[in-house]
Amino acid sequence: MQHIEQYQKSFLKHLESFTENKEPQNLYSPINYILQLGGKRLRPVLTLMTAEVFGETAHNAMDAALSIEVFHNFSLVHDDIMDDAPLRRGKQTVHEKWNLNTGILSGDAMLIMAYQLFENYDAETFQALAKLFSKTALEVCEGQQYDIDFETRDDVSIPEYLRMIEFKTAVLVGAAMKMGAIVAKTSEDNQNAIYEFGRLLGVAFQLQDDYLDAFGNPETFGKQVGGDIIENKKTYLYLKTLELGSDDDRLNLQTFMTDSELSNSDKVEKVKALFLKSTAAEATQNAVEAYTNKAFDVLKTLNISEDKKSVLRLFGEQLMNRRV
Repeated sequence: MQHIEQYQKSFLKHLESFTENKEPQNLYSPINYILQLGGKRLRPVLTLMTAEVFGETAHNAMDAALSIEVFHNFSLVHDDIMDDAPLRRGKQTVHEKWNLNTGILSGDAMLIMAYQLFENYDAETFQALAKLFSKTALEVCEGQQYDIDFETRDDVSIPEYLRMIEFKTAVLVGAAMKMGAIVAKTSEDNQNAIYEFGRLLGVAFQLQDDYLDAFGNPETFGKQVGGDIIENKKTYLYLKTLELGSDDDRLNLQTFMTDSELSNSDKVEKVKALFLKSTAAEATQNAVEAYTNKAFDVLKTLNISEDKKSVLRLFGEQLMNRRV
């Protein structure tokens, strides 16, 4: 087993060979641009790590890992268009740097390219990867639609929110790990268990993201702290405040979130104070820990050595305790 940095390094080398200059440039340049913008490369690293956990080389899982990364970035290009977002990872978004039509078309091409990468595997592996990919891609679209729907609803429940982040974020983490297991040709039980492990970690990851958006260190988090509050997003923190807070807390929360006269900095500070007072902040951290521990329970069912289980457990602990 390698360190995460080693997986990242070898993956980036493979990505570099994938992002060649091709014609027409206005189709492929935006693709290369978004793929080279950086990011944690969490999903492809998980594919490579999982392949090695089940006895395959990371090298043979590289195209499956690349497929996951290309798909993830395709979804970001289209998400940015829907959100009219000017920046992605501190740089101009594709549709801002080029134009809307280019963003749509380059994104479409990325989805096709992600599928094409499965052609480098034998027929049985190709079929299993494509089947999982199709299911996951559709769920990610469903999650995005739920997220859009929630913007105009005032009655979003916590179970609905958890389903949304499961589809929008967690299923792709589960799929990244299962793809490594598929390439390794491990048993179906192992494939399903590692998917569940990844899915549960994915939920924990997104809940931690919600928490860090409000309470993270702006120097390490990498995004504007309080961005979800400024955008009036109904995050887990928001919904937990409505559930756990007093009548006054609920009224104040809804007032602060809709008060156009409040400056962004005042709004963020007032809402964060309510997250703390209502114990929603603590409840969110507890939920991160609970989902991580559920993932660790799944590890016990895997037919692999204790050393390899320890590697996966350590990765989960690092995710739970991350500050970026």
